[in-house]
Amino acid sequence: MRIVIAGGHGQIALRLERLLAARGDEVAGIIRKAEQGDDLRAVGAEPVVLDLESASVEAVAERLRGADAAVFAAGAGPGSGVGRKDTVDKGAAILFADAAVRAGVRRFVVVSSMGADPGHRGNEVFDVYLRAKGEADAYVQGLDSLDWTILRPGALTDDPGTGLVRLEARTGRGSVPRDDVAAVLAELLDTPATSGLTLELISGSAPVPVTVKAVAGN
Repeated sequence: MRIVIAGGHGQIALRLERLLAARGDEVAGIIRKAEQGDDLRAVGAEPVVLDLESASVEAVAERLRGADAAVFAAGAGPGSGVGRKDTVDKGAAILFADAAVRAGVRRFVVVSSMGADPGHRGNEVFDVYLRAKGEADAYVQGLDSLDWTILRPGALTDDPGTGLVRLEARTGRGSVPRDDVAAVLAELLDTPATSGLTLELISGSAPVPVTVKAVAGN
């Protein structure tokens, strides 16, 4: 497959790119800064320099044409303010989804966040983040032109992955290594029967392929 990942220099994206390239997929990662390109090349991905905060839908669609799947893994980051939650976590996600529709890329996977909710209350930065992610998720969920899956991991850690997770519509609070999030994303890309599902993810006791097959009804 050819897979294009928005937020290609993110911690989850780099792990996912390495996994996909290692299994033989063609992977492109969209990045904001050319100097990030070497990190993508090191894991086997093609860097594509494009700022999703200022690019047009057509410019993004041009990068997506010919892809078999798209993954939105971009984020403003924990050090960003309220404004970039709107322009990246919400705005860039909507732009990327619209571009996928225009480019004819049906398979679309979103890395969201546990607790994402357009109706989330509060004015702290994290509250705004959860609201922005929830609004972006709701927009994607309304697009019939996409075979979307939304993944909402719990608290992310840099612990080594175990390959054992819990993946359900509702898991309850918990944490999960970024390694395991990437492994689940790779499996979701291979499992189109998960289209239309919004799933929470935390560490658990079942191997990644087993959990993904289970939620897909296999």
